[in-house]
Amino acid sequence: MRRALLCIAAVTCVALGLGVRTLSDAAWTGPAGDGLYAVLVYILVAILIPSKPKAVIAAAALTVCVMIELFQLTGLPAQLGAAWPPVRLVLGTTFGTADLLAYAAGAAAAYAVDRTADAVVNRTRPHLRGS
Repeated sequence: MRRALLCIAAVTCVALGLGVRTLSDAAWTGPAGDGLYAVLVYILVAILIPSKPKAVIAAAALTVCVMIELFQLTGLPAQLGAAWPPVRLVLGTTFGTADLLAYAAGAAAAYAVDRTADAVVNRTRPHLRGS
């Protein structure tokens, strides 16, 4: 059940992320998109390792985001993005320290929502624990 809900959340997150960047060019869209990117990475990690504690999932998601951001310092993501533009959605193109803050906020928000949702489910439906 958890993985199915996470898959729905992942599709929703991708739609929100693409929508934010497509529908507006306001200054807040960059950080919002980066935060949603971290939320998506959190969801993907949670799908891959659902039995791990949520704090471990959040730490792993933030680590992945930071590693991808640091990878941008090599210039390779920009080259790959120039060759095939969809790669830019996954790897980005240029390093930005502000992106790191947005990733931390996104991973923290995903962690908070996941913990809250789990607490609500466990309180209202004790028979679903561990699902």
